Amino acid sequence: MKKTHLSLILMVGLAACQAPVRYTQQSPEIETVKAIFDDFLAKNWEGLRSHYAEDAQIFWNRLESNPQTLEELITEAQNEMDMFSAMSQDHLAFEMVTDDEGEVWVNYWGTWRCTLSANGESFEIPMHETFQFVDGKVVKDHGYWDNSPIASSIMKWEAAQAAAADTVSMD
Repeated sequence: MKKTHLSLILMVGLAACQAPVRYTQQSPEIETVKAIFDDFLAKNWEGLRSHYAEDAQIFWNRLESNPQTLEELITEAQNEMDMFSAMSQDHLAFEMVTDDEGEVWVNYWGTWRCTLSANGESFEIPMHETFQFVDGKVVKDHGYWDNSPIASSIMKWEAAQAAAADTVSMD
């Protein structure tokens, strides 16, 4: 009987000592990040807003000292997304990590595909984004990718348009 009680106490003690899961590839937060990408590509701005805390800070190719608000991001996206005739995203990997301070982060690696409406040029842009969650909402969103191929293509197209306009006005 004593052995049974001792074994039971030992099992309960061991179960209580198990550390919380610090890494996973399946979580409600990961599903939220997938929904964020779906809402962004669909230009569903209200849906996008629903995933972020009111005071969320956005750092898309920005330093910590220069955050963007969600409203600023949405305004910028609304202005820029019309440049593209097609957009999609391939999700390569998601992971959720609880760091040593107890902060919950979802990391994402993927490829953004887009086609410029002006010249039909297509791009595949590798990207990484990491989201900090508090109470089920994104409070920080850090995104990193190289926009320079798109910017270069736009500048070439604009230069060609300006050259064509100069040629027409000289005639």
